[in-house]
Amino acid sequence: MNPTSVAIRVTLSFDTSWQNLDVSTDCPWRVYCSQSSKGHLQVLILQKRSMSSFLSELPDSLPLSTLVLPGTHNTMAFYGYPLSQCQSPSTPLTVQLLQGIRALDVRLSVIKGELIAYHGIYPQRTPFTTILASVHAFLTSPRGSKETIIMSIKQEDFTTTPKLTFSTLVRETMMTNPGGWQESDDTHGLRNTGMWFLDNRIPRLGEVRGKVVLFSRFGGNGEGWQRGLEGMGIHPLTWPDSSKEGFEWMCKGTLVKTHDWYNIPSFLSIPEKVALSTRILVPEVRPETSPNVDLYQPTYTARIPQQPPLAISFFSAASFPLSLPPIIARGFGWPNLGLGVEGVNSRFGRWLLDILDESYTPMDLETEKTALNGDLSAPAVGPRIRGWVFMDYFDEPEHNGVIPLLIECNFLGRVSGEEGWP
Repeated sequence: MNPTSVAIRVTLSFDTSWQNLDVSTDCPWRVYCSQSSKGHLQVLILQKRSMSSFLSELPDSLPLSTLVLPGTHNTMAFYGYPLSQCQSPSTPLTVQLLQGIRALDVRLSVIKGELIAYHGIYPQRTPFTTILASVHAFLTSPRGSKETIIMSIKQEDFTTTPKLTFSTLVRETMMTNPGGWQESDDTHGLRNTGMWFLDNRIPRLGEVRGKVVLFSRFGGNGEGWQRGLEGMGIHPLTWPDSSKEGFEWMCKGTLVKTHDWYNIPSFLSIPEKVALSTRILVPEVRPETSPNVDLYQPTYTARIPQQPPLAISFFSAASFPLSLPPIIARGFGWPNLGLGVEGVNSRFGRWLLDILDESYTPMDLETEKTALNGDLSAPAVGPRIRGWVFMDYFDEPEHNGVIPLLIECNFLGRVSGEEGWP
């Protein structure tokens, strides 16, 4: 298809600074329109990729730390608007997976001996068994068989349920449901853990296709698990509460940079929240740089490891009464007219569009033709974006406009011999 054969109507509404434009279903592109700082309209044309199977287009050799994985904060929080709801009821787990979500944030409490999704003290109704069934169904489907899912699990009822009780119930529920496993002797490295990747390290994509990488924000010292902390997935030993400047920890030689500042004072802090959330997604130093160089001084003080660092960034925030989840994620009013506040998601989308616009500029027909023919490394200009991103109301604004931008970042800035790229 020739770009000149497609007619597109370009307008911007008053409540957003960018739009995901409607194009025909057979069009091979996604088309975005944004407003520049000079007031001009910019149009960005991206290859339309399969949202449900985009990881299948990437090589096995990539460490998960070098991927951009869209995720949902409080994945199962569909109830309790406006205090506890973090995702729209129109985007249940199956829809999230089909729309490109690959990092899940599952929070559970023990209710009458069963694990149920909770957000704080508010019940979110979905049993853990139902969550596991949905994930297993996706990963065993034709579209999901080459994908991978990060599942962070966190205990919400820590004041009433002992940590060991919760941890044991999580393990038993994982083992006895679809994709589960049986305890066995793993002295020869042949242990079968079903659909789960339970090593405490950052794997390469080829190791975990069709699997769930457990990210255990529970479990204390690993008591009750066959290999202790080495057998319950990626396991951070520290997680400061609502650290504004972020924090770092090591996972088997991989530096993990984390931003989870959620207790912001009000919606007036949205610009600062977005700035802090996005900055760790841009790797400042190439992997081959000497590990003796300081990273992110003065805020970040850990040394650069030999392996590419992993960035984990939460774009969610909430505090009562001026920064409730829907206000922070969506904003309100008509920001383009100066009569409202632009939400985190819209600002994040605008930031990504600026990055992608720089990466694809200048765009000539020959370059675009090469990209459409499948040369994924063609547009390798501009900064790299890497990391696992957790969002509230991920499908807003613009009918899931942000997730395709994140997915596209996986195909930019790739250089042979770097980050595991062949």
